[in-house]
Amino acid sequence: MPTVKFAIPKGSIEEATFKILEQAWQSISGRGRTYRVKLSDPEIEVKVLRPQEIPTYVQEGFYDVGITGKDWVREAKADITTLLDLEYGKVKQVIAVPESFAVEDLTGLIEEFAAKKKPLRISSEYLTTTSAHFKSNQAYQKHFGKLDPMIITPWLRVGENKNVQIFLSFGATEAKPPEDVDAIFDITETGTTLGQNNLKIIDVVMESSAVVVANRGALRNTKKREKISDMIALLRGVVEARKKLHIFVNVKKENLDHLLKNMPALKKPTISELSEQGWYGVNTIIDKNEFIKLVPMMRKIAQGLVVMEPRQILPLDEINLEEHA
Repeated sequence: MPTVKFAIPKGSIEEATFKILEQAWQSISGRGRTYRVKLSDPEIEVKVLRPQEIPTYVQEGFYDVGITGKDWVREAKADITTLLDLEYGKVKQVIAVPESFAVEDLTGLIEEFAAKKKPLRISSEYLTTTSAHFKSNQAYQKHFGKLDPMIITPWLRVGENKNVQIFLSFGATEAKPPEDVDAIFDITETGTTLGQNNLKIIDVVMESSAVVVANRGALRNTKKREKISDMIALLRGVVEARKKLHIFVNVKKENLDHLLKNMPALKKPTISELSEQGWYGVNTIIDKNEFIKLVPMMRKIAQGLVVMEPRQILPLDEINLEEHA
């Protein structure tokens, strides 16, 4: 079996990524001491990289599989396949301006600066996404047609439209306005940091989360595809387990039907007779958001409730990755 090369992200989603890997593979070693870590599966070779790099490196075949953010997949315009949303690292990509600005949306921002014939300056780590989003705005098209905004970095200037300038940010983007730029294109979880820096959101561009991506060539390799299918099954098992609770409860025979009718289950619950005559044990998986609704009913008719958070829930159905190749 050929080794599958797996790139995982350093930075803001690093901690959450290690947690999901530990749940999926039971053990992980080398963390914190090296950029190369080991899972319990010797056929998977893991390296820690910046999430910005992972989509391109997976596209080029340096790695077969990677975990990165949807935002960086879009920024890189990478020709890769997204296999699974891991449902953590959730952020919003937004445009924000100083609270003192009278504008309330992107169209108003573009119109105001165009009317004043004043260059609009934006700071962002997402250069291509920022450029594409501004170009898609009708006010931009009205004033500047199909011209590309000017992208400015320490080593590169591209784009013809000097009236909309996008400056590469190396971090602390929210600190740039109003002295250095007029607006920012950045990510936020709650908007709190933006508010603390006297900024307001005028546009939500997209929502992002951590995803598993794969190289199309790797998926065309039969042996690698099998291993990647196993990886997705394990990771999906963790994602699903985080939404569920495993409960064990004892109930008298006369209350059993009432309990079963009111207990939503992932599959049909397991029911077993207890050593005490007239009592049954019920074992099932339920959605976490259903649990609080069930407590009042179970408190009245059941005993010995045990609640556990499952480590993984593996349906073990066939995962067909050929269609993604």
